[in-house]
Amino acid sequence: MTVQQETPATGAREALEVWIDQDLCTGDGICAQYAPEVFELDIDGLAYVKSPDDELLQEPGATTPVPLPLLQDVVDSAKECPGDCIHVRRAADGVEVYGPDAE
Repeated sequence: MTVQQETPATGAREALEVWIDQDLCTGDGICAQYAPEVFELDIDGLAYVKSPDDELLQEPGATTPVPLPLLQDVVDSAKECPGDCIHVRRAADGVEVYGPDAE
C-alpha cells in the first residue's frame, strides 16, 4: 500500500515514496525510531529504506512506497533528521514534498 496525498488544486491522490541519501546520513537512527517498518540502520551504521517485504534496500537512491498509516512518522523522520538526508517525493513525477529539497 502506498500513501495517497491529495493535491490542493485538483484533489487528486498521488502515491509517495521515500529514499535516503547515505552520503549525508549521520547514523543517528531517528528515522528507525519513528518508522522502523520503513527505515533500518545497517551494520555500516547508516540508515536505509526497506521494501514492502521488509528487505533492506542498500542500492544508492533506492526508494520504497510510503505506507498510508506511516505517513506522519515518515514525515517526522524527514523533519527531525540531523543529516537532512530523507527525501519524500511523489512517485509520479519525482517532485520532493518533504525533506531538504522540498519546495
